[in-house]
Amino acid sequence: MSSISATESDEELVRLAQDGDTRAFDELVVKYSPRLYGLVYHMTSHKEDTNDLMQDIFAKAYRSLKRFRGKSSFYTWIYAIGTNMTLNFLKKRKRRATWSLDDVDSGIQNDEAMVDIGHASNPRHQSDINALQKKLNESMQALSDDHRAVVAMFDIQGLPHAEISQILSVSEGTVRSRLFYAHQQLRGHLEEFLR
Repeated sequence: MSSISATESDEELVRLAQDGDTRAFDELVVKYSPRLYGLVYHMTSHKEDTNDLMQDIFAKAYRSLKRFRGKSSFYTWIYAIGTNMTLNFLKKRKRRATWSLDDVDSGIQNDEAMVDIGHASNPRHQSDINALQKKLNESMQALSDDHRAVVAMFDIQGLPHAEISQILSVSEGTVRSRLFYAHQQLRGHLEEFLR
């Protein structure tokens, strides 16, 4: 095993990991976990499901790493695995039919990083934030899984159309179309907050 420096490129880390260096794969996990977690969380709106999926995604990536040929970046490859596994999970969750909007995490009201401390003592402001977050979660969950995926990748993760296209294996036109339709739906759901 070789020593891993902080400046190793993804290509080098992948090569080392493919040769059995688990520390190299751990580096990739550390590097991409935060953004991938954000994507999966915004698609599921549930922390426990996201945590479970993250473990499954990286386990699958590790098992599949020998077959990674570098036709895309590692980042795009791991996002494709994450997106596909999350979409499959969401389809199964719909079939179970025991899940409801009550299961959606109310992230902003519980996440200190998202709450403006200066307004935390203002009950009216806090109430408005909580109402907006609840409505946003409901609106995201009202979107189809495919539409929620493009919104999470484009609007929340900041990925360009071309990369989303590659991750989802659809055309850029399809990505733009899904975004347009999803934005229309979200505007309709959030109309009272947009006035």
